[in-house]
Amino acid sequence: MSQVQFPLAVSAILLDLDGTLLDSAPELAEAANRMLRDMGRAPVSQELLMSYIGNGVSWLVKRALTGDMHAEPDAALFEQALPFFDRHYKVLLTSKPYAGVIAGLEAMQAAGFRLGCITNKAARYTEPLIANSALAGYFEIVVSGDTLPERKPHPMPLLHAAKFFDASPERVLMIGDSRNDVLAARAAGCPVFCVPYGYNHGQPVEGLDVDAVIAALPDALKLIIRA
Repeated sequence: MSQVQFPLAVSAILLDLDGTLLDSAPELAEAANRMLRDMGRAPVSQELLMSYIGNGVSWLVKRALTGDMHAEPDAALFEQALPFFDRHYKVLLTSKPYAGVIAGLEAMQAAGFRLGCITNKAARYTEPLIANSALAGYFEIVVSGDTLPERKPHPMPLLHAAKFFDASPERVLMIGDSRNDVLAARAAGCPVFCVPYGYNHGQPVEGLDVDAVIAALPDALKLIIRA
């Protein structure tokens, strides 16, 4: 964990979606297991799939097919699986916000912070998820995994949002739940907080190079002031 002086002066806050704002593991696991059932394959546990969330749907589907973090499935099998997953997940985009998320977003807006959402999830899933989960209206910008040529852990999405806000990266706080969020923030020059309840490939976020670990979203406001 880095050593910084609090409170941090920031003007905008960027938030990850899966594992930070929304508990999407149940729906992702259900879609993956429906996909596997359609293909005549054995189901996998939600716990296993939780460790694969955060790198986009293609990664999740590959891991569901192989049960391994690094193995590559047969290319033809992967291409066969993707439409099954897509069809099932599109009807399951009803993930619920974690406790404290709506209160945190309300308090951030009330305090004058500008808000954005940065996710590796494709826009065709991101947009209905936000609309269906009471998150619509909080974000001035949403950057999905296919909005730009690069996605987290590349810094491009964060730098794109900072430019949108006309803010220097050191005044833009990233809040996430995983190594991807931290790497992207560090590469962009943004401060970064993590929540401990998300996915992060099954590893505790306390071991990451974060500026703070916050128990719930409203706790971020104790550590920041408006720049």
